[in-house]
Amino acid sequence: MPQWPKQRQVMGTPVPRIDGPAKVSGRAKYTADIQRPGMLYGKILRCPHPHARVVRVDTRRAEALPGVRAVEKYEGQTVRFAGGEVAAVAADTEEIAEDALGLIQVEYEVLDYVVDEDEAMKSGAGTVRREGNLRRGEPEGWGNLEEGKAAAAVTVEATYHTQVQTHTCLETHGLVAEWDDEGNLTAWCSTQGIFAVRDALAGHFQLDASKVRVICEHMGGGFGSKFGPEREGIIAASLARQAKRPVKIMLDRKEDQICGGSRPSAAMKVRAGASREGKLTFFEAETYGTGGVGGGSDFPAPFIYTVPHVRRVHTEVYTNAGEARAMRAPGCPQASFMMESLMDELAEQLGMDPLEFRRRNDDSPIRQQQYQIGAERIGWERRRPNGASPGPRRRGLGCAAAAWGGGGQGTQAECRIHPDGSVEVHCGTQDLGTGIRTAIAVVAAECLGLAPQAIRVHVGDTRYPPSGASGGSTTTASVSPAIKMAADAAKQKLLERVAPALQARPEALELGDGRVYVRRNPQRSLTWKQACARLGTAPIAVQGEWVEGLSGSGVGGVQFAEVEVDEETGRVRVVKIVAVQDCGLVVNKLTAESQVLGAVTQGIGYALLENRVMDGLSGLMLNPNMEDYKVPGALEIPEIEVILQDMPERGVIGIGEPPVIPTAGAIANAVANALGIRIRELPITPDKVLNALLKRG
Repeated sequence: MPQWPKQRQVMGTPVPRIDGPAKVSGRAKYTADIQRPGMLYGKILRCPHPHARVVRVDTRRAEALPGVRAVEKYEGQTVRFAGGEVAAVAADTEEIAEDALGLIQVEYEVLDYVVDEDEAMKSGAGTVRREGNLRRGEPEGWGNLEEGKAAAAVTVEATYHTQVQTHTCLETHGLVAEWDDEGNLTAWCSTQGIFAVRDALAGHFQLDASKVRVICEHMGGGFGSKFGPEREGIIAASLARQAKRPVKIMLDRKEDQICGGSRPSAAMKVRAGASREGKLTFFEAETYGTGGVGGGSDFPAPFIYTVPHVRRVHTEVYTNAGEARAMRAPGCPQASFMMESLMDELAEQLGMDPLEFRRRNDDSPIRQQQYQIGAERIGWERRRPNGASPGPRRRGLGCAAAAWGGGGQGTQAECRIHPDGSVEVHCGTQDLGTGIRTAIAVVAAECLGLAPQAIRVHVGDTRYPPSGASGGSTTTASVSPAIKMAADAAKQKLLERVAPALQARPEALELGDGRVYVRRNPQRSLTWKQACARLGTAPIAVQGEWVEGLSGSGVGGVQFAEVEVDEETGRVRVVKIVAVQDCGLVVNKLTAESQVLGAVTQGIGYALLENRVMDGLSGLMLNPNMEDYKVPGALEIPEIEVILQDMPERGVIGIGEPPVIPTAGAIANAVANALGIRIRELPITPDKVLNALLKRG
């Protein structure tokens, strides 16, 4: 079975991103940067009503406007949220396309609607879907609930609630589509899955997959909302085929906020108990949430901690709002906030340190280590009892834990060694901005004894060997083994070619420091370029694929938060986050730490700032922009201390999602510790803090 080298020269070290210079200089091309000869600009007319039937669409005036090259209309459909597609145009300029939209006349039959999940659950609410607004799941659980209740020394009853969080990718969704004269389609797409987009486009237009090429050179973020071409991509390709010219559609910020996907809301009405010894005894919950017109609001409950007796029922609530899509650790940040808040409340009832309470109910040996490490680094011994910090600016400490699966999957790669000494690696994965290009370079460099900067990495094209979509924290664990297998195979072929020159068998040779040398006599060596020159005119080109044993799955993580809460303004300031995270074998320390930093920042936004606000009267989103929809900026980002646990024996494991899970829970617990008041709803905004203080009197 293949293994990672025990002594690693490059892997595990902090390697700067190899595409950094291209990005800071503007040479890196994102989908919005793509310009094709004769390219048109597409725009979509969207329904202004949260629920309506599109009776008639008159596009004649738009079609007659000079510069308009293609028009589509979607009559007869029922639009279930404000933002659904009604018509689309492609024109010579964006301005002409916008003018054309204004010339389209639409007759709507406006239907009743509801945009709030609590209202949608009431009798007489507007009907979102023909089958109703609710889909109640089957009860699930284990053990004997009555036995668990009898064993409880303390009980907490509470209702927790989390908001809808939009994806807010810095690069909006979009696609450029171009057909050639032979019916082949090329699409430049901001996507997390180039092969998924290829297959979706091929399926929609009834093409062989070989006739569709998808390219994603660079992209500006995707947290689970960019797995397919989506409606705007299909529309762009359809307009391009009609106009016989390339068409670009990039959603504007408002469209992206409304239609680009979101993390569903979640609510949990729970009753849970613990024994006098600090062990959870039972967990009984009614949970619900809304994914808008789609589903996907379920989440794990109970989460992380071991409970012997459980009963839980989840209800999916449909509302007339944009649909949910998978978002960084789907379901888990919601579950973490609610479960971690419950754990602190139970610990307080017991008069027990909440950290000790967690340790008594967590079966993970890795997290047991992480609790100790994180507590030491945050200074947990400074924690006062809830509400004991002096005001008006009160300090508090909180903690929360995370768990995630991850794992690897089928990926192929190709490694080429050229006679001039240059090395190329091709893999049909995509770089979301997470640094997979650099990780590929690191793995190949480790295998070939070179510096990462010597490796030319090619990703983001369906003409390269296939790989899966970037989701579920599976990319690095899927790609790294394939790169290793390809690079090792190329290495073996090179050693076979240069062995005669060094008068040694191939198995007696080694690569390192840019040389090929005899392992037992390092003085007998060739430089890398000298060795490659012996290839003649034909490069080495070999493929490798993902194999078992080089990657793993299942990670933990613990975060500690220190906050300062101003009782006079209600403002919560995060002072510091300590994030202790395992991810198996660390490929690149710098990008691994970057993943944690980004996840924690996103978690801070979820805890304190982000919230999709829907107006119950108009059915519209009131803050579809980056002025009123708040995300963390430089002033909101605290000191973040990242502690990675390098565990090479476990193989490569993804780290993209786990660090976002516990941040909000840790912050919420720190706020409760500072104030002595539990705020059970996210985001924890100043008005909620002040209202809680007023209720306390």
